[in-house]
Amino acid sequence: MTNHVSDEIIESIRQANDVVDVVGDYVQLKKQGRNYFGLCPFHSENTPSFSVNQDKQIYHCFGCGKGGNIFTFIMEMEGFTFQQTLHYLAEKSGQIVPDLKQSDHKTPSSEEQAILEAHQWLTKLYHHLLRHTKDGKQALAYLHDRGFSDEVINLFQIGFSPLSRDFVAQFLEKKGFHKQVMVNAGLLTTNGNGEYFDRFQGRVIFPIRNPIGKTIGFGGRTITDQEPKYLNSPESSLFRKSNLLYNFDIARSEIRKKGEAILFEGYADVIAAHQAGVLNGVASLGTSLTETHASLLRRYVDTVLVCYDADNAGLSATYKAIKLLKKVGCTIKVAALPYKYDPDQFIQEFGEVKFRTQVIEVANTEMSFIMKFLKKDFNLNLEGDRLHYVEKVIEEIALLHSSVERDYYLRELADEFKLSYDALTQELMSQMRNVQKNDDNQQRFGNTKGGNQQNYPVNKKKQLPPAYKNAERQLLAYMLQNVNIAEKVKETIGSKFNSEQYQIIATHLYGFYEEGNGADSSHFITYLNDADLQQTVVELSMLDNSWEMTEKELEDYIHIIQSHQVNRVKITEMQQKMKQLEKTDPQEAAKVAMEIIKIKQQSKN
Repeated sequence: MTNHVSDEIIESIRQANDVVDVVGDYVQLKKQGRNYFGLCPFHSENTPSFSVNQDKQIYHCFGCGKGGNIFTFIMEMEGFTFQQTLHYLAEKSGQIVPDLKQSDHKTPSSEEQAILEAHQWLTKLYHHLLRHTKDGKQALAYLHDRGFSDEVINLFQIGFSPLSRDFVAQFLEKKGFHKQVMVNAGLLTTNGNGEYFDRFQGRVIFPIRNPIGKTIGFGGRTITDQEPKYLNSPESSLFRKSNLLYNFDIARSEIRKKGEAILFEGYADVIAAHQAGVLNGVASLGTSLTETHASLLRRYVDTVLVCYDADNAGLSATYKAIKLLKKVGCTIKVAALPYKYDPDQFIQEFGEVKFRTQVIEVANTEMSFIMKFLKKDFNLNLEGDRLHYVEKVIEEIALLHSSVERDYYLRELADEFKLSYDALTQELMSQMRNVQKNDDNQQRFGNTKGGNQQNYPVNKKKQLPPAYKNAERQLLAYMLQNVNIAEKVKETIGSKFNSEQYQIIATHLYGFYEEGNGADSSHFITYLNDADLQQTVVELSMLDNSWEMTEKELEDYIHIIQSHQVNRVKITEMQQKMKQLEKTDPQEAAKVAMEIIKIKQQSKN
């Protein structure tokens, strides 16, 4: 990879960051055999096909084909350049990298970098104004009245933007940021007369950070009568609400530790819950939960506890969230909040201990919530409504995967409405057949909804590759993990593989070993500039070549490859001869054609 940092420092950073730890910050990994598996972060899936090999320090998805080492993973996930990735991983592992600090310019090299840097400066400024100035006293008193401690205010870097219209604009200008760029970023507004103002003036500021802890937007809450009550940063390439979860950077370690994420509706609920000792809470940003949010959570955990407001709007949002989370394969629980309470309000009124013990720890199952939620649409005093309600609940029960759960809720329904358990069972079986039929159709024809779903042909037979292709694949895979085998191949066929891609990889690999490097696929990837070559190296490295290659096997592979090359030359010569004979002796030409077919068949086998 092209960079301005020495190979020694790059290798030091790579060795200091374990691929399981790096990937594990983004994907819930479970060990199976020698590898770790999880849901791929690069495409939508419900069954884990994403594999991480700790021994070789590489990852590979058997679904979409993405693969690489820690550098390629962070570049892909965060959209970083290689230099930015080095800087991030160096910081993560506590390393001092002089080369990177020397190249760190105060003047941003691009508009997006300038915007990112401006957000960091403003986070510090707003927080300072809240905590240490007269302008921030009213806002600080407001937060204290809400029950927020100084400790939690500092942790979440809550701030305040003063009522002064041009204070922040002047601050940014003094730091070297172009005002119009700051308008584009949604940090400033302009009246068209050359005057620039702070977008969030007079508001309590909640910094919104990306998964690696960098502020990329703000949420402002008024403490006066100005409208609107809440104001978020506008959508941009840096700030996309549908892809972000508030507090995810802080909550991530606790989410992994507990194996559960708690989903709230707003900033205040997350912060109040954190102060109450519930540290694995996140929230969507003033927008409904999206499938992207749900997929993000599913990569980290199996279980999501939904803790939305217990009013009509919050209950409807909970039902929609359950459907989205279930679609991506989550196990769902619902917090047991009393009707019309929100989490922050409950904590203030009843205290932190009761919030944990009476709301979070005794959460309802998704089905228990759904059965109660659906009742609001029916007048159960009417026979027709009761029957429609029962049918609706059975439709939901049919979607449950556990037969024990289905039986439990079916009996509950039978007891509540004094209905025949056998009759309900028959209706359930009918509904389950409909669900299965829909699933089969979806698998057969592909899901036409959703951007990342792919339509694959069903029952397509996989053809075996020709013998020479298999020989090249196996040989290069062994060369990647054994220097001696690579040396023997170099002496016999050198880089003369039939595959042009393998030729290039082999040439680079010989140079890599000549520099004194050992067999290390993750290290070797950093020597390749081409993404396709990197993917191929990862695929070859993930092959199960755990057994020792004998001298006979090595000779056989080399012989197959060389024989194919000889046959290719021979076939070319015979094809030329056949063309000449076609004009003078068609029968002889036919014999040559049969001979060509025979040689091709031998080469294939």
